[in-house]
Amino acid sequence: MKKMKLVMVGNGMAGVRTLEELLKIAPDLYDITVFGAEPHPNYNRILLSPVLAGEQTIDEIVLNSWEWYSENNITLHAGKKVVEVDRVKRIVRAEDGTEAAYDRLLMCTGSNPFMLPVPGKDLKGVIAYRDIADTDYMIETARTHKNAVVIGGGLLGLEAANGLMLRGMNVTVVHVMPWLMERQLDDVAGKLLQKSLEDRGLKFLMGAQTQDLVGGEDGRVKAIRFKDGTEVAADLVVMAVGIRPNVELAEKMRLHCNRGIVVTDTMQTVTDARIYSVGECAAHRGIAYGLVAPLFEQAKVAANHLAQFGIGRYLGSLTSTKLKVTGIDLFSAGEFMGGEGTEEIVMSDPFGGVYKKLVIKDDKLVGACLYGDTVDGSWYFKLLRDGRSVHDIRDKLMFGESNIGDTGHEGHNKAASMPDDAEVCGCNGVNKGTICKAIKEKGLFTLDEVKKHTKASASCGSCTGLVEQILMFTAGGDYSATPKKKAVCGCTDASHQDVRDAIRKEHYLTHDEVYRNLGWRTPNGCSTCRPAINYYLISTWPKEAKDDPQSRFINERSHANIQKDGTYSVIPRMWGGHTTPDELRRIADAADKYKIPTVKVTGGQRIDLLGVKKEDLENVWKDIGMPSGFAYAKSLRTVKTCVGSEWCRFGTQDSTQMGKDLERALWAMYSPHKVKLAVSGCPRNCAEAGIKDVGVIGVDSGWELYVGGNGGIKTEVAQFLVKVKTAAEVMEYSGAFLQLYREEGWYLERTVHYIGRVGLDYVKKKILEDAEGRKALWERLQFALDGEPDPWFESAQASVDVRQFTPLTV
Repeated sequence: MKKMKLVMVGNGMAGVRTLEELLKIAPDLYDITVFGAEPHPNYNRILLSPVLAGEQTIDEIVLNSWEWYSENNITLHAGKKVVEVDRVKRIVRAEDGTEAAYDRLLMCTGSNPFMLPVPGKDLKGVIAYRDIADTDYMIETARTHKNAVVIGGGLLGLEAANGLMLRGMNVTVVHVMPWLMERQLDDVAGKLLQKSLEDRGLKFLMGAQTQDLVGGEDGRVKAIRFKDGTEVAADLVVMAVGIRPNVELAEKMRLHCNRGIVVTDTMQTVTDARIYSVGECAAHRGIAYGLVAPLFEQAKVAANHLAQFGIGRYLGSLTSTKLKVTGIDLFSAGEFMGGEGTEEIVMSDPFGGVYKKLVIKDDKLVGACLYGDTVDGSWYFKLLRDGRSVHDIRDKLMFGESNIGDTGHEGHNKAASMPDDAEVCGCNGVNKGTICKAIKEKGLFTLDEVKKHTKASASCGSCTGLVEQILMFTAGGDYSATPKKKAVCGCTDASHQDVRDAIRKEHYLTHDEVYRNLGWRTPNGCSTCRPAINYYLISTWPKEAKDDPQSRFINERSHANIQKDGTYSVIPRMWGGHTTPDELRRIADAADKYKIPTVKVTGGQRIDLLGVKKEDLENVWKDIGMPSGFAYAKSLRTVKTCVGSEWCRFGTQDSTQMGKDLERALWAMYSPHKVKLAVSGCPRNCAEAGIKDVGVIGVDSGWELYVGGNGGIKTEVAQFLVKVKTAAEVMEYSGAFLQLYREEGWYLERTVHYIGRVGLDYVKKKILEDAEGRKALWERLQFALDGEPDPWFESAQASVDVRQFTPLTV
């Protein structure tokens, strides 16, 4: 039987969920083609905020990988926006001319952010917050600018504001209404939320009306002006003032649109029965839903009819909002604002940060608003949805499900008292029974495993705490809050530690030996595991295992940092931040000769040449004539110093010389992640040694050593390791710690996380209490680094393929 052709326009969460449901019930019915305007696979848009805040990466929020599409024989045209659909010939056409014929068409064009129609909205630095590109732009802007204004005090605006604040910007939230999140919270809860966020550093202008955005001479926004004439400085303005269904293509196709693409209960468009629509672009019974749970309900119905089963109807959704705004739990559902004929039960504890309001009408719960304590939110929502009379439990209603009747579970966790049919994950419609069954039958012990097998907690994450309770209740002593053994990647079940142990025990020297003997599912590995295996081989068996340049990231293969415009940055080594007039002249001459547009002093006391063409890299290095700064590598980056006792009137030790000695001893050292050192000549700590992987601070009687510090998004203060007297001891103790980290750290694990995993006491035992072991570590590091080539000047010895710098000619 010849397969029919299904084309989906849009590659978002609702559409891809429809495909997932369809593949479950009719895997061989269609040849499927997907057009996505963004150059990414399907990702969790809800989790863009944690990416902005630095808590997650783009890779971590991908829901369906590139491999998923190929494994399911789905043709994905990513980064191709559909601009035309011929409904007569049934052909979809993208803006680059790509075409696909269809028998059934699924319209999932989502929504567009609304931009306030004020003067200046088109200035550089004024954006919406909707996708990965917006998120990347905000992250990049936060690196170079200071003042941000977020217009909109809803969930999205607050998440954007929190992320930008964590990125180091001064953030002001402008909201036209009297309290925050007025659609989800009442005035009491909204003002409690504002107070909590102000305590964290956000600023608010409530009831403020934007008049226009003021631009500078460079065409970038510089301020926001209000109707009362006041202004607030702004290098970045984020508009988070709502969304509108994206119906531009649908209207061009002459589909009936009214607040979205109008669909029936079977999710077919009222205009053309061959065309379906789900998601934020679809209008069902006059409502376009913007929450995940109803969109996934729509996906099930659409899949059922695309599979030609002809059953299932979407009748609309009663929605609840259970959210975590920057670490604060919120829940609301139904008529939480009250109204005529309603009664309110209120519990308010502003000091404890807890507020609950239940709204009752005709002895039924019709609304709830919870702030700070939302553990019973799903139970209240079930009461509201079921329309159950609460007359018999009214006096205990405020205190939650565990206090109702003789359940026999008082004092136990919430999971124990929940019936199996109780919904846990509203986004994905997963109940407790489904989770418990998966835990028991599949032997699940971790939250990640439950997410993978049931999708509970995989969308907005607000049910994560409850899912963990169910895990603890069901798995008992086998429950693990973190994976007992996290695989290196999808190619294998082996963990990082398994791989390290096998390489050392079996004396593996090649990738092939690791893949063959540890049961790799893919014979050549992938982009995740290859760099890790390469590092483990060369760090475990230096001088024996051969470095594989093709198993390194692009920056390490090119020995320069690739920039967003495709050019590169070059950072030569400056020992301890010390340079000479001759070196500066060579840098200046190279910048002129190769027309390098930007020359910048870095935070690590070096000079960065930005905008170097790839074909010029080799000659730039030769002309500069300075060693590689390894700014591109998982390696020693810099040793930052102050001027110390040589010049400073407060200096107690010669920090500059100490820094230079450390850097010369360690400069070619590869490591699990980047490593930064600093040496301060006195406790005033001008070199910021307290937030470095290894920090050295001079005191009157010698040196204090600190380890495990980290700047970046989440600053980690280094922990005190030891006090030593001599410069030689600084070298030995620092080198021993770094070698211990090199030998035991997992690839891409910073020193702070390595110490967090093994414990500082373990590190002290290895470094401080075992003198012979410490000296052996230092000697092994010296052995590994002895004779290491400079990739800029000894390219053949360093296995650098210089052909990559030669431009292709036609």
